[in-house]
Amino acid sequence: MNENTRTAVYTAAKPQLAPSREELRSRIPGWGVDLDPADRPSVPREKHEPEQTGAHWDLPEAQHGGEGRERSVEHARLTPVFGTAQPLRGVSGAVRRLAYDRYSEGRLAHWLLLVLGDRIEVVGAATRSLLSLRPDNPVTQTGVMAHLPPRRLPLGLDRRRADTSHRWMDPVIVAGPWLVAGWAVARLLRRRP
Repeated sequence: MNENTRTAVYTAAKPQLAPSREELRSRIPGWGVDLDPADRPSVPREKHEPEQTGAHWDLPEAQHGGEGRERSVEHARLTPVFGTAQPLRGVSGAVRRLAYDRYSEGRLAHWLLLVLGDRIEVVGAATRSLLSLRPDNPVTQTGVMAHLPPRRLPLGLDRRRADTSHRWMDPVIVAGPWLVAGWAVARLLRRRP
């Protein structure tokens, strides 16, 4: 911007601030090379020519089993292909279904309900593990061993890691649920006659 343009911005006759195509093309080498469709390499892909792509449909045939699948409220229908590996079940599934049925993906409530459903599933998995004959081993199955030498420096000394600021929370997050569950079981056993 030259000095005249700067001072003229605040006058009643506002000047043309955006330069013309010709001025930009003369000033910036290669500016506007993709304006002409003949020069654009992606133009053939942008054209709808089913005979060249081999597509024989406008919308792909829908995958079977989509009845009752979770779908965001802002979408008119389920996508033609979807995953079926983790169907919704139990209390966590009901919470997740509520998130999809009632709230748009643009709402915080949608995502908070999905996180709540995830946390409920974690508590359920930990409970099932405690009640099974072979409970999970929190030391070897949580990655704690990866912090021990010779693989890594001790927890407080490795400054290359990005998670150093919240490292103090790791023992609470890993051991906390186990300690609470143990405390609850001990309380229940003390109350029994």
